[in-house]
This record gives sequence, structure tokens and C-alpha cells, in this order.
Amino acid sequence: MISYLYVEDNEDIREAFGALIEADHRHITAVADAEAALALFGTRHFDVLITDVSLPGLSGTDLAREWLKPDPLRWVLLLSGYAFGHGLQGIGANVRALVKTCDPGELEALLEKIEATLAPNA
Repeated sequence: MISYLYVEDNEDIREAFGALIEADHRHITAVADAEAALALFGTRHFDVLITDVSLPGLSGTDLAREWLKPDPLRWVLLLSGYAFGHGLQGIGANVRALVKTCDPGELEALLEKIEATLAPNA
């Protein structure tokens, strides 16, 4: 089972996206803001952080930096309304980004690629 922590402040998007990535081999915990995510960091294990970039309070990129402090090789998927041109490697080696309006097939392919790297450890 691959465990995801998904952070999105818009409830409608959070529910729709959560349903989109749902699968038998995935456990998804969804929260509305970075502060709720931070509260979970020490209490549960997550394999992948998926976060909206624009969150109230702490941003998704700042949340990703906090997530990566104990292990810079953790996986992060940043979601945004705009495309990232560059700079992801500056956050972490396993940080990827997608536009929220991406094709569902593109999203699934990226999740499968990430999961393939985790499978021996998950």
C-alpha cells in the first residue's frame, strides 16, 4: 500500500482529485491546509506528498521543504494552476509538478512512475 498525503484548500477540488487518484493500492489522506499536514508529519507515515502550491498560510512549496527536511529524497508532487518552468530541483531531487488541469492519464502515469520507485520499500 502506497500512502499519500494530499493537501488542497478547495474542498471541491480536494474531493474530485482524491477520487481521481483513488486506487486499491493507494491510501490517501486529504487535508485542507499545510498546518494540518504538518500536524500529521510526526504521527503517521506517508510515502508521497501531493500539495497545491497556493495554500492559505504556509505555501505548498514551503510545506514541501518541511516534508523534505528529514529525507531529501522523499517524493513530492506540486499541483498548480500554472506550469513550473524550472526550479524544482532546487526544492528536491524527487519533486515533480503538474498543472491541476492536466490530462488524467498524465497524472496516473506520473503516479505509477513514482510508485515504481517505492514498491520495493512500501
